[in-house]
Amino acid sequence: MSAATAFTVIGHRGARGHAPENTLLAIDTGIALGAPWVEFDVQLHPSGALLVFHDLTLDRTTNGCGFLADHGFEALRALDAGRGQMIPTLEEVLDLVDQRVGVNIELKSADGTAEAVAGVIRNYVAAGWPIEKFLVSSFHLPELWEFKQLAPEIPVGALLCGVPLDWAGCALELGAATLNLSSEFVDPRLIADAHAHGIKVYVYTVNNVAEMRMLRGMGVDGVFTDYPERALAGFAIL
Repeated sequence: MSAATAFTVIGHRGARGHAPENTLLAIDTGIALGAPWVEFDVQLHPSGALLVFHDLTLDRTTNGCGFLADHGFEALRALDAGRGQMIPTLEEVLDLVDQRVGVNIELKSADGTAEAVAGVIRNYVAAGWPIEKFLVSSFHLPELWEFKQLAPEIPVGALLCGVPLDWAGCALELGAATLNLSSEFVDPRLIADAHAHGIKVYVYTVNNVAEMRMLRGMGVDGVFTDYPERALAGFAIL
């Protein structure tokens, strides 16, 4: 197996380095650049819609302002999320992907998000999507736990931005397939503990090929990157 295929490359928010994050254009760009997986964020809107959006507020990535939850669904859809793109729904992203790559859905909100996402994924699996094409992750571990109870067959990833006292214990308790770590907190002991329990380790957000190679040397299984083509090219020449 080549280094390029052994090391999982995940397009961060689609391909944020090339297109407005979490838009259909970013997702399609990530796929076009060869990423075998794309990651994006999902929030449950008060309307019941599952919106692919990262921040709680609109100001950074759209021409709107204020809190996303304070705006109606139609008003949000009328906003420009960059280069004429609109804020997509989870279903629109999944329809665009159409099983071409794996999808890492990050739960950004709580209070019903897990249940709503589980329902959507269940529908797509019933329509023919393999469960291996899905990974559901979150920093909100209680919400991720709820998702796992609702859809135990779907792989989950525990997101961390630090090094826990119990190493990979939280991921083990969740029955997680992956431990997704900040690049600032990669610890060889944490990697070893995760691997000892059959849990893969992915690191976010890494855009430098030299850093990717260093992480690969430490035993990391993959990276989230804004520039998936860099990772693919970098490992193809090893």
